[in-house]
Amino acid sequence: MALFSNDLGVDLGTANVLIYAAGKGIVVREPAVVAVDKNTGKILQVGSAARNMLGRTPGNVVAMQPVKGGIISDHEMTVRMLQELLHKAVKTNMFTPKPRIVICVPSGVTEVEERTVINAAIEAGARRVYLIEEPLAAALGAGLDIKGPRGHMIVDIGGGTTDIAVLTLNGVAVSSSIKIAGEAFDEAIARHVRRRHEVVIGQSTAEDIKRTIGSVVPRGEPATMAVRGRNIKTGRPEEIVLNDSEIREVLLRPARQITDEVLAVLEETSPELVSDIYENGITLTGGCSQIWGMDQLLQGRTGVQCTLADDPDSCVAYGCGKSLAWINHMQEGPINIARRRIMRE
Repeated sequence: MALFSNDLGVDLGTANVLIYAAGKGIVVREPAVVAVDKNTGKILQVGSAARNMLGRTPGNVVAMQPVKGGIISDHEMTVRMLQELLHKAVKTNMFTPKPRIVICVPSGVTEVEERTVINAAIEAGARRVYLIEEPLAAALGAGLDIKGPRGHMIVDIGGGTTDIAVLTLNGVAVSSSIKIAGEAFDEAIARHVRRRHEVVIGQSTAEDIKRTIGSVVPRGEPATMAVRGRNIKTGRPEEIVLNDSEIREVLLRPARQITDEVLAVLEETSPELVSDIYENGITLTGGCSQIWGMDQLLQGRTGVQCTLADDPDSCVAYGCGKSLAWINHMQEGPINIARRRIMRE
């Protein structure tokens, strides 16, 4: 059976979907966006092509993100998006079985949300589905040695959620998941531009601003960026110039909420594990951990060395891929993360 194995690790994120194929590495990396014809229900585009349609579609076409805040918000569209991407990742025929899939979920999900993810993957073409907590996958992908009793801390700042966890003995000792991440940063920028400059900008433009001049600590040199949008009062197109210092003021609030949550997790952690974390440092993963100075801000607030992982965007997908090695020993179906946490308390 191993000869025909086509096991997959799936990072089903709010912003992007990454698929890791056993023996091949990451074979799919696409934005989690679907463009649909409302009249016929037909999917027109998935991934990058659909993302380019956001805010630009005619009346009969809608471009949407079916995953919000790390949770499936539109089941049917998620299934259809996964079908397209799974077909792209692995070709199945009468001689090869449907793939077994390890898929990550935020550490704060409920059992109902877990079942929604499992059902979506099964309907999309998976033979069996196994869940793994996002911070655990991120730690595996970042190359942390979490087999032993020593504690490690991971902060995974994605598109919809930030997952914070203390890991030891291949498990999660303390964790938290908050819906403050990439989308919250983008929304804060769009609100600021509308309020201060009276110009409306789209989600893609806000994300470009974050990537280009966004920071949470002062940059070495000042940076500016010209942005076009629609004037609220006149309705006409307008170009404005933004600078890094005003965007930094905007991004600092959600960034501080993340650092506050990291401190809250540390407060719940046993003294022995905190001692290990002080020695091992905190590892940052996820696309939004790359905002200029995020590691410095967190280090300044916690007093613990913070390190940005190599290829932080892909850590969760690589972690799902690494977990394929012991897929035969994993528990199929829901892992009841929320219920386990309540029982520990």
